[in-house]
Amino acid sequence: MADTPMTGRFFDTRAAYTMFVTATDEKPRVAERLGEQAELIEIQPPGLRVLDAGMGDATVLTHLMRRLHRSLPHIPWLVVAKEISIEDVRQALAKLPDRLTEHPETVFVITNMRFSEAPTLTPSNEGATPVWRDVALEGSTSLDFTDQIRELLPTLADDWRVKTSPISGNPVYERPAVLVLYRRDREFLLRSLIPKPGTEPTGFDLVIAAQSYRARTSVDKKVGGVLAPLARALVPGGRLVGVHSYGNDPGLEIVQGVWPGEHPFPHRRAEILAEARNRLGDGFALPNLSDEEALFSYRLHTMPSDETEHIGTSTLVAAFTAAAYVAQIDEPRLSAAMAGGTYLDATNRVIDRHGAVWFNDEMYVIVKR
Repeated sequence: MADTPMTGRFFDTRAAYTMFVTATDEKPRVAERLGEQAELIEIQPPGLRVLDAGMGDATVLTHLMRRLHRSLPHIPWLVVAKEISIEDVRQALAKLPDRLTEHPETVFVITNMRFSEAPTLTPSNEGATPVWRDVALEGSTSLDFTDQIRELLPTLADDWRVKTSPISGNPVYERPAVLVLYRRDREFLLRSLIPKPGTEPTGFDLVIAAQSYRARTSVDKKVGGVLAPLARALVPGGRLVGVHSYGNDPGLEIVQGVWPGEHPFPHRRAEILAEARNRLGDGFALPNLSDEEALFSYRLHTMPSDETEHIGTSTLVAAFTAAAYVAQIDEPRLSAAMAGGTYLDATNRVIDRHGAVWFNDEMYVIVKR
């Protein structure tokens, strides 16, 4: 897929994403790391403010919200999530009613704006007026909220219309949009956290940048187009947590067994943080995490019989698809490889060698002084 000059975002197919999320435990593992970082934040009134710069279907975000509720059960939250895919927005909203039931003091905002625009909910083009929907949900049960959110979906499909960028080939919004959701019975308590058109949020305690850019994008674009504008949206003491694929794992061995010489993860956290230091200056701290602190693994789910008796074709396909997804292999090359069938042999050899398939991610942190 073509790189976006401003963001380098990788746009995957719905089928590939769904298979990856269900076949691996990456999302809960990322949420676990985010929760550890959130515990280091000193929250100030009126509440905790979180920005997810690439919500997807909100699997990571809702896992994190569960963790945050356990440690901050009565603290009001503002959660702002950036997502341009209406299908991901639908999937995310389907998860929201349970979160609003467990943690009523939540303002949940979704926008389709760019990385540079989402923190302020303000389009960079002065002539662009966002579609702004403020929805106070009635009732107190998850079913109450589910029914009302479902009624919004046809309208949101129109709000979230996209067009193809002539520069990158990636989808971009036709019109900026903002959806604000909260419980009406908590409106008085949440009033200071509910964003309004023309008034920018005051900054964020935690910014999530998990797999927010295409791995092969240049360091300059990763930092300049994604990380720098997000870091500048932090409040003092706030933390940006970045996560990207690292390699050096059986998943990469599968990819290189099919495409020899493939090098999908060219940049490590040290390069990214060095560029961030140049762009952001002395107002930010960039903790020097050890490999033990920064690296973590997640696994491909398999049936017990697959591990102890034999490797079924379904497991081989799932392993190969997950490995290709992580390496961000483009659709034409992926289709050609799967049409040939040699990918099964390459995948089987790796599983025979290691007995399982796992992947490595790398985390880094930027803190506003």
